[in-house]
Amino acid sequence: MEGLMDGVYRDEASLRFLHPVANRDRNVRKHAFDAIVKTVETWLTGYATPFNSLESISSVNGIGGNIAIGKLQERVPDFLRLLVECPFKDLRDKTKCLLDDLKKKGKSKGLKIPKRLNNVSFFIPENKIISVDTKDEQTQMLFIDAFIQNNRLDHITQVMGYHPHYLDCFLRTQQYLLRGDGPLPYHYRHYIAIMAAGRHQCSYLVNLHTQEFILAGGDPSWLSGLHTIPQKLRDLYEINKILAHRPWLISKDHIAKLTKGKDNWSVSELVHALILLSHFHALSSFVYGCGITPEVDHEGGYTYSGKSSPSNSNSASKHSSPSSSFSESGGDLGIDVLMERMKKLTESDEINDMTSEELLQQFENVENQSAEITASANIPTPRKDVLKFVVEPDFVYQDFAKRGTPCDIPSFRAQEYSWEDHGFSMANRYYSEIGTLLDDKFTCAYNLTYYTLGDKMNVDTTMFRRAVWNYIHCMYGIRHDDYNYAEVNQMLERNLKAYIKTVTCYPERLTKKEYDSVMREFKHSEKVHVNLMLLEARLQGELLYSLRAVMQHMT
Repeated sequence: MEGLMDGVYRDEASLRFLHPVANRDRNVRKHAFDAIVKTVETWLTGYATPFNSLESISSVNGIGGNIAIGKLQERVPDFLRLLVECPFKDLRDKTKCLLDDLKKKGKSKGLKIPKRLNNVSFFIPENKIISVDTKDEQTQMLFIDAFIQNNRLDHITQVMGYHPHYLDCFLRTQQYLLRGDGPLPYHYRHYIAIMAAGRHQCSYLVNLHTQEFILAGGDPSWLSGLHTIPQKLRDLYEINKILAHRPWLISKDHIAKLTKGKDNWSVSELVHALILLSHFHALSSFVYGCGITPEVDHEGGYTYSGKSSPSNSNSASKHSSPSSSFSESGGDLGIDVLMERMKKLTESDEINDMTSEELLQQFENVENQSAEITASANIPTPRKDVLKFVVEPDFVYQDFAKRGTPCDIPSFRAQEYSWEDHGFSMANRYYSEIGTLLDDKFTCAYNLTYYTLGDKMNVDTTMFRRAVWNYIHCMYGIRHDDYNYAEVNQMLERNLKAYIKTVTCYPERLTKKEYDSVMREFKHSEKVHVNLMLLEARLQGELLYSLRAVMQHMT
């Protein structure tokens, strides 16, 4: 398992082994890498020195009892990651030489050199992904920033590389959430990320933040499951579950319960935790929506067997039976039809002639139609390594339209509690600066356009983007009074609605077949853009419900 040897997680020193090379200064990188090579050579000759004071030899007794080779074997996948994903060519070149050397010298000692298993995405061909040494200056600078912040250029960042302006907002926000000033201790932040990702069985994020939790000085025994963590963190579980799947059920009582008693949360800590939970729920949607593959050095990212051509097929794509709402016969709106409809709607002045009752009726129509769309029928078997972080895995999304008595849970009117007028200032009040960072990211995802659609130029896509955003909010029961929801049915055909519903509400069920069946004339970069909107609209929806509950608790 990734990060695991015989059930014991890699320790902090092992995980930090390559960190010194993550530096902008070429000279610093050279000296750091030379020092690593010296250590590797020492281990290769059979001496497990120099020991780092932090270091314990996990339970790697090595090969043939050779502790030094065992220490080296544990780190070899990290070198493979550096070779494949480092934005600095000098480091990639040095790593290639080192791995070639290890292949020759390590063979007789039983050292195995892994091969990469996958491309960056199961859905997007490798030649369409932005490369780690892209010639686009802005994107390359962001890739370097990400590498230095995270000691890796992860697959999420690479896929977001199509949209550098957005990636810039995303990296700044995530860096602040996880490593900036804030009320929560750093190891808590990563553990909350694990809890959030667990709701969608997103082992990609669980594995990433398991390592980050250890690097932040977290107690490895917490990684045995929720039964081993402090009560204060365990208390978050109910709100994590509701926020991930049915955020309209969150009330001021949940907030009151968490902010009182022995292991209580301060309101600032709770706001930080709620934003982290929502961020990682929504990021799980993005990971699945774009078919992001395991990191090269994580379980499922490399192999020691002979076969290893990176593939673009994931296990999910083996499920050939389409769900009832993904029709085989396409039903995909062509770009020409979409453009024609946008033109007609732009020219019509219908919304000004509609009464508020008519607008409400349109919202309810879309809401009820959404409830008829069944998401993907492919339900994956939950993974053991993720299930230990999950309670009630069967608690999933339920259509807002089927919520029982509508009078008890009315639809959420954005005019009464909006992000711009309420959520933004609420977030900033209890967790300084985060509101501004989130606002920049929401605005960027909502307004992002290159005025293209497929191979068409000079296209105003505002109407399509607005329909996607408002449709996601509609599935969460959030209504924008000034929007004519009839536009949703004009802009989004049934297959696309089923895709949006699956990625937003049941992302772990998405298959490659379903990704391929929608937006067929769109470029991969445009499909990624739609997934960014799903991420941000979902995140904003969750925050509207949770921050409103905080406000109700405080007043």
